[in-house]
Amino acid sequence: MTTEALPARPSARLPSLPARILSSGPVAIAAVVLAILVGWYAMIVPMNAGLPSMPKEGSYAELTRAAWSLERPVLPAPHAVVAELWRSTVETRMTSPRSLVFHGWVTLSSTLLGFALGVALGIVLAIGIVSVKALEKSLLPWIIASQTIPILAVAPIIIVVLGSIGLTGLVPKAIISMYLCFFPVTIGMVKGFTSPDSMQLDLMRTYSASGLQTFAKLRWPASVPFLFASLKVAVSISLVGAIVGELPTGAQAGLGARLLSGSYYGQTLQIWAALFAAAILASLLVLAVTLAEKVTLRLMGGRP
Repeated sequence: MTTEALPARPSARLPSLPARILSSGPVAIAAVVLAILVGWYAMIVPMNAGLPSMPKEGSYAELTRAAWSLERPVLPAPHAVVAELWRSTVETRMTSPRSLVFHGWVTLSSTLLGFALGVALGIVLAIGIVSVKALEKSLLPWIIASQTIPILAVAPIIIVVLGSIGLTGLVPKAIISMYLCFFPVTIGMVKGFTSPDSMQLDLMRTYSASGLQTFAKLRWPASVPFLFASLKVAVSISLVGAIVGELPTGAQAGLGARLLSGSYYGQTLQIWAALFAAAILASLLVLAVTLAEKVTLRLMGGRP
């Protein structure tokens, strides 16, 4: 009995070293940042060309140096924004009204309060929608419709109404943050609570589990990954709500107030530094939620 030789299986071709380097996360992020910086620097001269303080003629190097040294540019250079951010955070006293740390703390306070209220409201609404079928058809469409109203139109109304009953300062901004961040939590938790399949629910009925036991032992653990995915979105939106809430109040403190004062007096560097501070603060909040997610999943027996 003769056997024919099997054809050799082609060996898997490994990606080249440059391809592996470019596919790595840090290198990809660095490439995107580099592309943004190159495009940003390339647009500095064209964006500032119409300013009276810019020379009308000269080499590109001379125009670039002039654009970089402008006190109130239309588009500041990235290194000038970083320098302003350094001056207003490290070189300025934290308790000074010129410090972005001081303004960031004011915005962070209303952000965290609004985030806590929004998460609590979102979870309660999700529990009601999943537990009572009538609410799914009556309440859920209104929750979705509430997000079609521009927050810039809602914020002044909330501030005026709450101010008429004596609620000013932190609470109105927290309510605006809550209004924005409860929606992703509600939708995510509805998806999480309904994620167990019919076989798992039938198994709980076989064990004669009550509705509360089914919720505690099955629905809630299954919803935890959806909860943290929603929290990452909600915490960043909550920061946006706090900043928007500071705009119509004429607040003297907060990142929103810093943006307003910069726009009033044409301080472009101040505006960009406040924007960068808000972005850094949002990144830190999302990072905190991510760390909390890893710790929670590890405590629940998930993979580290």
